[in-house]
Amino acid sequence: MTKLIDQINDNLKNAKENSILQFNKEIAQIEDLIPLTLGEPDFNTPEHVKKAAVAAIENNESHYSNPRGIDALRKAVTQFLDNKYNLKYNPDTQVITTAGVTEGIYDVLATILNPGDNVIIPTPTFPLYQDDVILNGANSIFVDTEKDGFVLTADKLENVIKEHNGNVKAVIINTPGNPTGVAYTAEQLSALAEVIKKHNLFCISDEIYSELTYGRQHISIAKLAPDNTILLNGMSKSHAMTGWRIGFILGPKDLIDRINVVHQFAVTCVTDNAQFAALEGLTNGADDGLEMKKTYEIRRDILRAGLEKAGFHSPQPSGAFYIFAKIPEQFTQDDFEFSRQLAHEAKVGVIPGSSFGKGGEGYIRLSYAASNDNIKKAVERIQKFVQSH
Repeated sequence: MTKLIDQINDNLKNAKENSILQFNKEIAQIEDLIPLTLGEPDFNTPEHVKKAAVAAIENNESHYSNPRGIDALRKAVTQFLDNKYNLKYNPDTQVITTAGVTEGIYDVLATILNPGDNVIIPTPTFPLYQDDVILNGANSIFVDTEKDGFVLTADKLENVIKEHNGNVKAVIINTPGNPTGVAYTAEQLSALAEVIKKHNLFCISDEIYSELTYGRQHISIAKLAPDNTILLNGMSKSHAMTGWRIGFILGPKDLIDRINVVHQFAVTCVTDNAQFAALEGLTNGADDGLEMKKTYEIRRDILRAGLEKAGFHSPQPSGAFYIFAKIPEQFTQDDFEFSRQLAHEAKVGVIPGSSFGKGGEGYIRLSYAASNDNIKKAVERIQKFVQSH
C-alpha cells in the first residue's frame, strides 16, 4: 500500500525547509556563541504600540474584522506611504493587511502564477521567494547580481527575458535587500520600470526595510510602474514588531481584489489587537524606525570596519541591517563549512551566503541587529580567527 506521505502535493516534495532557520538552529546551542544570524531587530516594540494593543483587548476588539484590515489601519498605511514615499493608494480598494509580509508573498504568487510560469529572481536574495514559486508549480529564473553590485540591471533583465523568448510572467525586487543591504537608486529603478512596462510583467516589490535606509531616501518602483507593481511592506523591521505579524499588500484594484480571495482562504483576517497596535505605530509612531536606524548605522560602521580589517570585503550597505561579506581567499572550504568552523572556533554565528542562492556562494551574512558590545566582541573574535588560520 502506498504511504500517505508519498501522496502529498508534488510541488511540496521539491521544497526545502528554510536553510537560514536550519543553520541557526544547528549552531544555536554552542556555548558562548554571539549570534549575528537572524534578521530581527533587537529593540523591543515601542511602549505606546504595546499599550494600544492592551487597550484594544480591553475594549473587546476581538472579533472578525474586514479581511482587508480594519478601516483605520488601511487609511493609516496609505497615509504613511504617501507621506514617506509619495505613493498614492486608495485605502478602500488597494490595500490588504496580512499576517506579515511572509503571507503577502505567498498570497501574491498564488494569485498570479500558473504551473510552468517563469519568475525572475535576482540572487542572492531571501530564499522564501523561490520556495513559494515552487509551491505554486512555477519556475524560478535566477539572475546572479554579484558582478553588478548586487542589483538587477535593466540590461540584464531585458537579456534574460529574450533568452526565454519573452516567456516570463514576473520579476521580484527586494530593496533595500536581504542579504546584501544594497538599495536600488532612482536611476536603476527607473530603467527597470521601463523594461517591466515594455514586457507587461508583474513586479513584486518587497520593501520591508524601506524605513532603514542610510544616507538616502527610499524610492519605490511602485512610483515608477504603478500598474505593474504589487508592493509588499509591513511593521516588522520599522517598528520592531516581527512577532506581531502585520504586513501589507498594495497594488492595482483589480489585482488586490483577486489577491484578497487567496488571503481570505489563508487567514480570514489578521488578529484584531495586532492591527490596533499597528495603527498606533503608523499614526503616532511614524518615525519610530528612524530612531532605531541611528543605532543601526553606528553598528554597521563598527562591524564593517572590523570585517574589512580581517580581510572580509563587502558592498557598503545602504539599507536594512546586514553585511554580506566575501570570505577571504585563504579559506578554501565552502561557505557552510566556513560558517560552522567560525561558530565552533570563534563562537560567532553567521549565515552562509549560499542560503541566499548561487550568487551568495563564498559569502557570509552578518546581522548588526545586535548590541554594540556583542558586535565589538564578534569583530575581535573574527579577527583573531582569521589571524590564527
